[in-house]
Amino acid sequence: MKSIFLSLGALSALIGVGMGAFGAHGLKTIISPEMLTVYQTGVTYQMYHALGLIGVALIHRQAPGSKLLHWAGWLMFAGILLFSGSLYALALLNHTWLGIITPFGGVCFLAAWLLIALFAAPSIRSSDHNSRYK
Repeated sequence: MKSIFLSLGALSALIGVGMGAFGAHGLKTIISPEMLTVYQTGVTYQMYHALGLIGVALIHRQAPGSKLLHWAGWLMFAGILLFSGSLYALALLNHTWLGIITPFGGVCFLAAWLLIALFAAPSIRSSDHNSRYK
């Protein structure tokens, strides 16, 4: 079975590598060092969470019915869009109001990792195989 999270993770990593290269080679002389740091933070978090999405996809193969993993994957992808996307826009457009969006992406990342931790917790997974939290 094909995995949407594997596809999203691979595409996010592909875009992250491209954005990183663009930042390192194309933006050095165009934006301020502070904004370049903001941009690089977006790239870093995108790459970590692209790998996280790939991990969710691989784990999800072992537990295809897991709602926790399903929501973790979607939250992680939303976090990439909101967190990294807002940092890219902030750095490139220099509109400081875009920073308001970034914490929503961070909350999505935190929630995704929490759901993965809940999935991995032995007491949740093994105590009730019919749980709605699988």
